[in-house]
Amino acid sequence: MDDQTRIEIEAAAFRRLRQHLMEDRQDVQNIDMMNLAGFCRNCLSRWYQEAANEKGIEMGKEEAREVYYGMPYSEWKAQHQTEAGADKQAAFEKAFKENVTDKG
Repeated sequence: MDDQTRIEIEAAAFRRLRQHLMEDRQDVQNIDMMNLAGFCRNCLSRWYQEAANEKGIEMGKEEAREVYYGMPYSEWKAQHQTEAGADKQAAFEKAFKENVTDKG
């Protein structure tokens, strides 16, 4: 497989993952994703931002989130995010530290 074809296939897989998380499974909470998988929609938007920045495209966190979520993040949260109990919040703190904070 040539590099261009591989890049196109990887991009299509990313788009399908985004569709799955943003359209098919809006019920899945970011906190649950982070606690179980070590990443969430916000991580995907951050990785998008980092890739843009590496290509010399200035993009901030909120701009990347809006691109990924298809709306301002505050709107997504208002429409789809539910309250998390203390147990989920504690698990999130641990997962975030292990998968985001300590990865830098």
